[in-house]
Amino acid sequence: MKTETQDYKSIPGWGMDIDMDNEPTYPMKNYTGDDHKRSDYERSPQQKVDVEILKSNERPQYSTVFGNTVPPSGLSGIIRRYAFKHSEDRYRHWIPLILADRVNAWEGIIEDLAKGIIPNVFAERGIKSELEYNPKGLAKKILITAALTTIVITLLRKKK
Repeated sequence: MKTETQDYKSIPGWGMDIDMDNEPTYPMKNYTGDDHKRSDYERSPQQKVDVEILKSNERPQYSTVFGNTVPPSGLSGIIRRYAFKHSEDRYRHWIPLILADRVNAWEGIIEDLAKGIIPNVFAERGIKSELEYNPKGLAKKILITAALTTIVITLLRKKK
């Protein structure tokens, strides 16, 4: 197979960084001193704390603004309060927060059922989008779930 040599210089813009006089980012920046003023701005006023807000034990005050629509509650709230007693550089902070998210999802399902609302699991899990954009992945998930369910049922029947 014969390869032709291509004249790269005929490609517009090729090698533009070779010629320092023709390089648009050289010199990289003309510093004016304003870069050091970037932290000199008028800060937002502190948001009023009207619900329980969990804050890191590494920071003395609350963030200036924060979300307050869903304060910690229930078992997930207890887990979150435990997590925020520990430093952010520890697993004792992050793993409980992940667990609290999972528990909170189940609390939401139980709350919906208590209100008489039956969750639409297929819509909430994105099955329609999964079927449209990732049918092979969806099929794999269904097969794995079916296999695991079959194994669990078989093991439970053997114990009886």
